[in-house]
Amino acid sequence: MSEIVLNGITWGHSRGITPLLAASQRFSELYPQVRINWEKRTLQEFADFPIEKLTTNYDLLIIDHPWAGCASATKCVLPLEEYLSKEYLENQLKNSVGNSHLSYHYGGHQWALAIDAATPVVSYRADLLKRNNIPVPGSWREVLQLAQKKQVAVPGIPIDLLMNFYMFCLAHGAEPFLNENEVIDKETGMRALDSMKELWSLADIKMFGYNPVDVAELMSSTNDYCYCPFAYGYSNYSRKGYALFPLTYGNLVNFEGNNRLRSTIGGTGLAVSATTKNKEWATRFAAWVVSGEIQSTLYVQHGGQPGHRSAWNNPMANSLCNNFFSNTLATLDNAYQRPRYNGYLYFQDHAGIPLHQFLLHGGRPERVLEEINKLYKDSKPDLKS
Repeated sequence: MSEIVLNGITWGHSRGITPLLAASQRFSELYPQVRINWEKRTLQEFADFPIEKLTTNYDLLIIDHPWAGCASATKCVLPLEEYLSKEYLENQLKNSVGNSHLSYHYGGHQWALAIDAATPVVSYRADLLKRNNIPVPGSWREVLQLAQKKQVAVPGIPIDLLMNFYMFCLAHGAEPFLNENEVIDKETGMRALDSMKELWSLADIKMFGYNPVDVAELMSSTNDYCYCPFAYGYSNYSRKGYALFPLTYGNLVNFEGNNRLRSTIGGTGLAVSATTKNKEWATRFAAWVVSGEIQSTLYVQHGGQPGHRSAWNNPMANSLCNNFFSNTLATLDNAYQRPRYNGYLYFQDHAGIPLHQFLLHGGRPERVLEEINKLYKDSKPDLKS
């Protein structure tokens, strides 16, 4: 029997590649005729490089859900409801972490399976807070007070600022992208920018070059900062042996009254190339690795951050990472989902830049909103809704 080779592409962090290597090794032990190879790319390449250009070289692709509109337009990956049973997909929907599963459903088709779930959550050094007799902040005001003491680290690169802009628009009472002509109304947008400026004006300037991984690495390897109010969560940094100083993770703080901040959902999905010569085995592996049984055991045991809810409620999984999953699940369930229309990624790639410039160098907030709205219009010339 000739060997069946599947090639996959994922992102280079331990959370992205290590569980796939472990799962693929086991799959090949169960099915010796199948070999699965994985290549990795940087986090930025993962967000930027067009999936339609990758599908000619790879059978399996780890993708970000805003690519769903592109997938629908180009048909570069398989509509998985045509290859997986209705019962399986219903189980995935029932066990979705927040909107993770449906974030890959677009135009009537399921373009990927939610293999990984994430959203910005709180992280902190419990040992440093205890040592300095500092309570864990529970409100936005308390976050700002801690930031004044130069104890707060927060990602500040353009893409993360954009995700947080959505969060602060929601915090001020309006959802982005409900209007065809503007991302957000001027009043809400101005208030969101003002809230962001409150925090980032107190942050170390180097934060404007840091992504969530940079912040987690910094906080878990030095004693320079003890708290991060929101960054995409990585259960790896709460696991013993992974970092010098493990982090503790929790839900977002209250913004006004009892209303908690709502962050912007991320995570990743596993898609199958439409050009693969091994559709049966590729979809079989995808269904297996994203199943509740594998997600809550083999996948999470090897550093994965599962997309299947059974893992988030699993005592064993939580024991591996200081209750990361149970401590943050409420924030995942409440997270905001970005647009996914074909063209949104042009907006996402550029709209964080004016936010970055404004928070780093100042300027007119009205100008920031004008630039963002222009990019929004430019990104959807053919949008039918």
